[in-house]
Amino acid sequence: MTSTLNNKQIVLQHCRPEAETIFSVAEYADRLSRVRAAMRAAGVDMLYLSSPEAIAYLSGFRAEWYQAQGPKAWLPASGLAVHVDHDDYIHFETENEQVLAGFTSISRDLRILGEGSQPMASMMDFIVDELASEGWLSGSVGLEMWSYRPSRGYSEMFQSALQAKGARVVDGTDVVAGVRKLKSPQELSYTKTAARIGDIGMQAAIDAIQPGVTELEVYGEVVRAMARAGGENPSITMPVSSGPKSACMHALASRRVIMPGDVVNVDLCGVYNRYHSNMARTICVGDVHDDVASHLDAICGAKKIVAELIRPRLPVVELLSAIEAYYRDQGVWDDQCWIGGYDLGQSFPPDWVGPYYYDVHTDPGDERFEPGMVTNYEANFYLPHAAGMSMFIDTMIFTDAGAEFIQQTPARLS
Repeated sequence: MTSTLNNKQIVLQHCRPEAETIFSVAEYADRLSRVRAAMRAAGVDMLYLSSPEAIAYLSGFRAEWYQAQGPKAWLPASGLAVHVDHDDYIHFETENEQVLAGFTSISRDLRILGEGSQPMASMMDFIVDELASEGWLSGSVGLEMWSYRPSRGYSEMFQSALQAKGARVVDGTDVVAGVRKLKSPQELSYTKTAARIGDIGMQAAIDAIQPGVTELEVYGEVVRAMARAGGENPSITMPVSSGPKSACMHALASRRVIMPGDVVNVDLCGVYNRYHSNMARTICVGDVHDDVASHLDAICGAKKIVAELIRPRLPVVELLSAIEAYYRDQGVWDDQCWIGGYDLGQSFPPDWVGPYYYDVHTDPGDERFEPGMVTNYEANFYLPHAAGMSMFIDTMIFTDAGAEFIQQTPARLS
């Protein structure tokens, strides 16, 4: 019998790649339970999740494109709707992502916008109508207003459409962010694997850096080494900056040729199942001025101080006070660019920086480093004789049993 289905219909109905879910169904269920509890505490009846991180956190869905930029008609509308009184979420996607959602997510209620000349252009109406028919728009609806996705233009359209159906729209950004702050044992295990991948990438940088090599060549060796080790694309383009450019923390690797006497900063993340472990090192190309070397010794020497201090439930203010005292004693305090850290976890381009941060210029109040937290420790200082900047970053993990830096690459590199 000849099939009446065309190729598109056959693929969408029958193409089932091998599953690439990365957590157990039980772990995803526990996350959903904790998010719903946080919604209840915040007075949010329904939460619509649009950020790639929040979508992945509850469903496992992972993609390489989220409509961050593009034609206005290609609406960045897909996401998850979570209701405080329902045991499952609704996952909205377009046909283009139907197969992808089928093997990366654990979503059971997957609603796909059907065929059309511009299916994404009608995605918003499809979502709003579906939610209204479920009776999910009669109370407060939280949106991730501090996420880059969706854009302002679409976000305002979506908010207006929800309000037209009777919803009271509120900011729900912190609901999932607060739950994600404390990682599970499996998340911490992935983060440690990411750190091992990062060590491999940094060693590749060390081996590649020499006079006559360009920054882009070093960058390429880092990417290749981490990919061969099973590492994924980091959420930020990793900077390699040399000589005077080392004074710029966020400069892109370029065709600049590395010269004798340069300092070279490499800031990378090892990535495993989208979990990031951040590390930066300053590498000297041959001999540098004695004053520069002394500064590097002092800056990197803080790792020993921090490593001896960190513990579960450490007051953040205690860490900040200790490192300020150390850097003042070393005589480098006034040369700081930034000293602090931020949350790391599962992330997608364009950013691996999480919502939580601490630094030496912000009063942390009663905040503590709680078990389950993953943060980096970042200390960047300007160097003498206009040599540029030194970057030192390592990732810390806190558990009930203790706290530790998870990179193995030495803090001070010649």
